[in-house]
Amino acid sequence: MWSGDELDLDAYLARIGCPGDSGIAGESGELRPELATLYAVHRAHTAAIVFESLDVLLGRPVALDLKSIEAKLVHDRRGGYCYEQNSLLAAALERIGFEVSGRGARNRSRGHCLPAVTHAVLVVTVEGEPWLCDAGFGYLGPREPLPLGRPGAEVRQGEWTYRVREEDGGVLVLCLLRAGVWRDLYAFSPQHYHPVDYIVLNHYSSSHPASSFIGRLVVHHPSDRVRRALVGRELTRLHPDGRADREIVGADELLAVLDREFGLRLPDRDAAELVRIHRAED
Repeated sequence: MWSGDELDLDAYLARIGCPGDSGIAGESGELRPELATLYAVHRAHTAAIVFESLDVLLGRPVALDLKSIEAKLVHDRRGGYCYEQNSLLAAALERIGFEVSGRGARNRSRGHCLPAVTHAVLVVTVEGEPWLCDAGFGYLGPREPLPLGRPGAEVRQGEWTYRVREEDGGVLVLCLLRAGVWRDLYAFSPQHYHPVDYIVLNHYSSSHPASSFIGRLVVHHPSDRVRRALVGRELTRLHPDGRADREIVGADELLAVLDREFGLRLPDRDAAELVRIHRAED
């Protein structure tokens, strides 16, 4: 389903800093499809690979075949957005031996309007229990898997707390606790999505004028404490208590901020074009 047999698993594990000697490998040195492995891989992936949609801003197509994703996110050490991130994570988990299926979600973090299904998430089944896995929701997203069989249970990840609640029709909603208030992040139905479905969603997100990624710089990264997001010219540092520090990033500072705050370095040609676009917005 996810082309896991095509993935260079060793290169992926090296990219995310999750080696076989981390205590989750069996006697043969291979990773075991167990819950501890799922936690370790998910957490390492979200720590190492940032959320970014720079190719959209640069006017380039976003390819979703596994080899293209692997080349970009693993070998070129770039980031990506949800379709790329979760397709790569799905391939790795499938290669390890997990049962992985896709879902399509509606982003509720932007208000009370009814958005289209544009977000890709994963459901991984371990010993008969389903777990939500998502490496591609940016700075508000979870660092670790969340249990789906216990709706309403609060799950603390670092200094951030999540829960999954259930609505009519089997719809599940991921929520984040911020400043004492539960806020919906996204909602998804039981319908299974396949890689070909993400190709259609990706076409909208990367090319439709109404997409939030068109003409706008977007780079995010979650952490156990401060979450960071650079959207357009504004850098936000979000704290667990609800405080948000904001600053404007000019074109002359952009590359240094991408490196310092997100660990993201671009080839000279891409960096120059990004600075040119950013300067045009000053």
